[in-house]
Amino acid sequence: MTVVLDLPFTGRWLVQNSPARRVPSHGTDLMGTRYAIDFVGVDHQGRTAPVRDWRTFLATEPPERFFAYGRPVLAPCDGTVVEVHDGEPDHAARRSQVALVPYALGQASRVRRGPYAIAGNYVTLAHGDAFVTLVHLRNGSLRVRAGDAVTTGSPLGACGNSGNSTQPHVHVQVTDGRDVATARGVPLAFRAYREWPRRGGGPAVRDAGVPAERSVVEPLRPD
Repeated sequence: MTVVLDLPFTGRWLVQNSPARRVPSHGTDLMGTRYAIDFVGVDHQGRTAPVRDWRTFLATEPPERFFAYGRPVLAPCDGTVVEVHDGEPDHAARRSQVALVPYALGQASRVRRGPYAIAGNYVTLAHGDAFVTLVHLRNGSLRVRAGDAVTTGSPLGACGNSGNSTQPHVHVQVTDGRDVATARGVPLAFRAYREWPRRGGGPAVRDAGVPAERSVVEPLRPD
């Protein structure tokens, strides 16, 4: 079973950790991530941030520096909100290899602390027999509560850098259960989007599919 969703945002986003490249997409089946996919907000030049300075190469950077931070995150399907978690801080971002080394060394510790340390702030929707979870949302931005009915395109919150995240982005996954600690990943795809390939060239219009690693995508909204 493949669950087909809308892209949960507007504008252009860079694709990371795509199941079009490998499965498990994140290198593990833990916490339902087998077919998960990440999206990093970019501008029309494909940049994730307008600034590159000494911090980019030697230190951490404030999450507010990145285009993705604070962008609206939308419901990718009709459904019912079954899980909401907020209150996790938005961390400093890390593009620097120097800053990424200690972060990588702390990965095992974050896994031991459980789903909140990994997912940060998140929303889970029940959609038919599947559960759709959107992860790493901005602290204090969530606009829904458990029990709310949402329709495709409804505002859920904003992109953040909470949980196991080195740069503001949206992580999307579909699972067979609502508890991310025990659920198994389910294949996903997206409908109606424009995709710019990694190696350049003009965009292609996709009626449905799984975006390629390092491509840039933009949803096509009905007129």
